[in-house]
Formats: sequence, structure tokens, C-alpha cells
Amino acid sequence: MTVHFIGAGPGAADLITVRGGALLASCPVCLYAGSIVAKEMLAYCPEGARIVDTAPLSLDEIEAEFVAAYQAGYDVARLHSGDLSVFSAVAEQMRRLDRCGIPYTLTPGVPAFAAAAAALGRELTVPEVAQSLVLTRVPGRASRMPEGEKLAAFAATGATLAIHLAIQAIDDVVATLVPFYGPDCPVAVVAHASWPEERIVRGTLADICAKLAEAPIERTALILVGRALEAESFRDSALYDADYRRRFRGGAR
Repeated sequence: MTVHFIGAGPGAADLITVRGGALLASCPVCLYAGSIVAKEMLAYCPEGARIVDTAPLSLDEIEAEFVAAYQAGYDVARLHSGDLSVFSAVAEQMRRLDRCGIPYTLTPGVPAFAAAAAALGRELTVPEVAQSLVLTRVPGRASRMPEGEKLAAFAATGATLAIHLAIQAIDDVVATLVPFYGPDCPVAVVAHASWPEERIVRGTLADICAKLAEAPIERTALILVGRALEAESFRDSALYDADYRRRFRGGAR
């Protein structure tokens, strides 16, 4: 018996990986985060599978589901939104499984920031404009931020920012970022990226709060900030320059 942690992707049922879909189809038990994983994803589950929405469950109750499946010899598909590597709360579940001696695997998924960038039709790293992407969040009820990971510290780099779990604090986010990026810096808020109800609000640090006040977004949104979001007059990457010699183009070895 194995627990298979699967990144379900940002929302659209066809954005799960081939491996993730195959694992989901093979497991007689599926635990999924119903508040943020589209129910259409459950169509991959085999007929008669035990399907459990973990949204109302505590960590103890989720562990009990793992243990019961282990004792019955049933593989478990554990669906999480986006990718497992960031903001997934997988680490504490793996720690419980380690204590119980229950084996598990991890299958990555399409992260929310990638789906948001696709919805915007933008590359988040642009030559000589932004070559770094910072994935971060703001303090909340779930957990505090480590002392060295303040939003202002990341803003000082000028990198493209992908700020998760922060739409409720947009005023504070803007106030923190304006001194570093300037009021004219592009901002995009993408809610439910890849879902049928996907919504995009574009603006600048100067006007994004007013735009959101007119049509509020309450949850499941990503805030993207940085000059790369509207960069047009940037130099081409040297990667495809005819004079750029590299081993795949008969050049330098």
C-alpha cells in the first residue's frame, strides 16, 4: 500500500500530469482538498472508489484515513491543488506517514503561478528586466512569516513577485511595494487561474486597490508584480541569436 501525493494543478481537470491522472485512476481511495480542487478532477477516479473531501477534516482525521487504507491494503491518491513543493501542507502529512511507517510518493503538478502567467500571456522572466521570480506570501492565521522573509526584503531585489494567499491584504502589499517598484509598476491579480470562472484584474500599484474595491476578489487569487508583466522593448535572448555559439548549433563545446 502506498499514499500517492499528487499535484492536481491549478484547477482545470486536463492540467493534471499524465502520471498524476494514471495514479488517480489506479487508487481505490482518493482524498482531495475539496475547497480548492475542482470536482471534475474526480472523474479520473475508478468506479466505486472511496472519495473523501478533506476540506472539513483535521490533520488527525486525515491521518486516520491514511491508517485505515493502510490496514485495508488500499493505495491512496492524495490530491492537492497546484504543485506539492510550495504552500501545499504536504510536509506535515509526510511526517505523520513516516511515523506510521506508511510509504508514499510525490507527483508534481502545474503550479498556480505558471497557470496565472499563461492566463496573462506573459513570461515572468524577461532579459535584462527580470531574471528572478520570488514565490512568497504574507503573514496570516495559518502561520507567521520567518523573520528574514519580509516582503520588503524580496521587493528590494526588483524581481517579479508571485504573492500567494495575500488578496485580503492587498492594501498592505501595495504600501510595502510602492517604495521599491514605483506606483506605475504593473500588477495583475489572477483569481481561479484555468478554472471556468477565471478572472483577471490588471493595473498598477497606484490603482489596483481601487479596481479591486469596485469588484472584490475574496480568495484563491495570486498577485503578480513586476516590470516583466508589461515589458515590450527588451532585448532578445541570446539563446537563439545566430551569432551565439553553443554545442547544439555547431559552436563552442
